[in-house]
Amino acid sequence: MKGTGASWAEELLDHLRPTGRDVRRVVAWLADSVDGTAALQDADGVLLAGTRVPLDEDLVAEIVAGRIASAAWEGEGRHQRLVGVEQPHSATAGVLAVSRPAPFDRRAADTLTHTAQVVELLLRARETTAAGLRLARATADLRLAILQLLMVEDIVSARRVAAGLWPGLLDTDSACVYVVEGTVEERDRLAEECVAATDERALVVRCPAVDRHVIVVAPDETAARELRSVVEGRPDTFIGGSSRQTLARTATAYGQAVSALAVAHFRPDNAAVYAERTHPERLMDPALLHGWTADLLRPLDVLAHHTHGELLATTRLGLEFTAVSAAKVLGVSRNTVRARMERVEGLLGTDFSDLTVRALVHLALNTQAGMEQTPGRERSGPVPLADVLSGPALRTWALDLLGRLDPDARDLRRTLRTWIAVGGNSERTAQTLGVHAQTVREHVRSAEPVLERQLLAAGSDLYEVVLAHLATGELEPPRLTAEKTRHSDSSVHR
Repeated sequence: MKGTGASWAEELLDHLRPTGRDVRRVVAWLADSVDGTAALQDADGVLLAGTRVPLDEDLVAEIVAGRIASAAWEGEGRHQRLVGVEQPHSATAGVLAVSRPAPFDRRAADTLTHTAQVVELLLRARETTAAGLRLARATADLRLAILQLLMVEDIVSARRVAAGLWPGLLDTDSACVYVVEGTVEERDRLAEECVAATDERALVVRCPAVDRHVIVVAPDETAARELRSVVEGRPDTFIGGSSRQTLARTATAYGQAVSALAVAHFRPDNAAVYAERTHPERLMDPALLHGWTADLLRPLDVLAHHTHGELLATTRLGLEFTAVSAAKVLGVSRNTVRARMERVEGLLGTDFSDLTVRALVHLALNTQAGMEQTPGRERSGPVPLADVLSGPALRTWALDLLGRLDPDARDLRRTLRTWIAVGGNSERTAQTLGVHAQTVREHVRSAEPVLERQLLAAGSDLYEVVLAHLATGELEPPRLTAEKTRHSDSSVHR
């Protein structure tokens, strides 16, 4: 037998250190220490570790039932010792058995006895760890469920679910949403750091759509500072935050946070907040914008309240991200997302394959969601889109934004304008301009840091650039069937 004196005991104790707690390694060490074969099996005879050896079934049954604690057997040139091992949450015992050609001396017997005790401890620790992991998974699933309820504007249900584990978390009418981006490998630790930084006063969710993102819904005003401290000093970690929104606008706030995250990649401190830059809707006349929005979205008023909120929340996310990503965030299938968006398309009489249509419907949906916060003046009669886009402040902003592209000799502005006009299709753009599709993609990618907006990924950033082209007249406004119908109806009923 290997080892002398107390060395075997020291080696056995090493297996209890945090880095060595592995039942299979302990059983393998036992076999090596006694110059034999060792096996650990549960009450049903399932091998848990080691190498299976033939055992006397009657002896095993006695140990499993708890009638005896240990047994010895010899025959056919083999000597065996069997010891009962308590199993967590079980009335029956497992069996740790050793078989070797030589008789058991005191040292071998002691090694087996003490190893059985260590195995019991490790089995309990493994069960505790597994229970902890199950609890962590359940908690993560619950956090995601709350977020998904907020995304579809089911605030009552979200509060009810949150009240069980995080009393008071959603006892607020408004919150900010932050998206923290790190590496895939570090995301779990990043999420834990966000929980610790906010002292569990925020809803922290591992994003189901982007495996580098952690989503934080923070009712507390101090969360921004606390979360920025997580990012500081980490070159591969970024944070984007929304402006403060009602809980019913969580989906809108999430889109704002993702948009700000794109800007954060160009900032020296790796952080940005949506309110830090001028957005086109803030430069439009509120009365005109609200009147046009109500006019465009009026066909959706026929929907039942719950269906209305569900369809609009899904469409907002579907316009902001891909159908696949929106589906993961909402916890539904991508076909469900597409079906809901197609229903909205049908009611509005629009075509979401047109980027100008997407930009304008996105503008209307977000404007409608914010009407209760900043109501505009009442206005009678239909509002033409041209009136909404004709304000001098908006035009000045648009000319300034697109003018940033002019110094580039590659004529990025022409490429971008053409690319938007054909629905963001690089191949069709290349055919129109007589260049290679890869050149188109390079031009669009080159425009992103200049405009401080992500363009290749559809969403708020791209739609702002589309609105800038509409405001300057560089792109023709689309035919919005619902808007046109509303105008026709209004003229008939005057």
